[in-house]
Amino acid sequence: MGVFNNLFGGKSNKEAKPEKKSYLNWSPLTSLEQLKTIKKESETESVLIFKHSTRCGISSMVIKQFEKLFLEQHQNLKVYYLDLLNYRNISDEVGYSFQVMHQSPQLIVVKNGVCIYNASHYQITQTDLSRFI
Repeated sequence: MGVFNNLFGGKSNKEAKPEKKSYLNWSPLTSLEQLKTIKKESETESVLIFKHSTRCGISSMVIKQFEKLFLEQHQNLKVYYLDLLNYRNISDEVGYSFQVMHQSPQLIVVKNGVCIYNASHYQITQTDLSRFI
């Protein structure tokens, strides 16, 4: 039908709405050594860890909504992405190091080496990111 739309005045692909720019810059969390880095970074800024299950439908919906929370003023927030299925040992250590019970999906905010905020499932989508700037 695209040919007919173009012939008879339908919207062309050029007129499609531009995609919203993403201000979220993920850093993959793939090694236990990075937990030391996160603790060090958290001495001067809040650091977010997003634990995601690639096999969970709820986790897939929440991560998309989480990405939409990021506005221009949030672009400097440090955010780590943890694929907990591929890095289960790191997920376990995150829970132990920051004293949070495992959830998926889960958002953990670290400041001064400790967890200051923890949300899971749809509660993540209600998080006010501005409070962590």
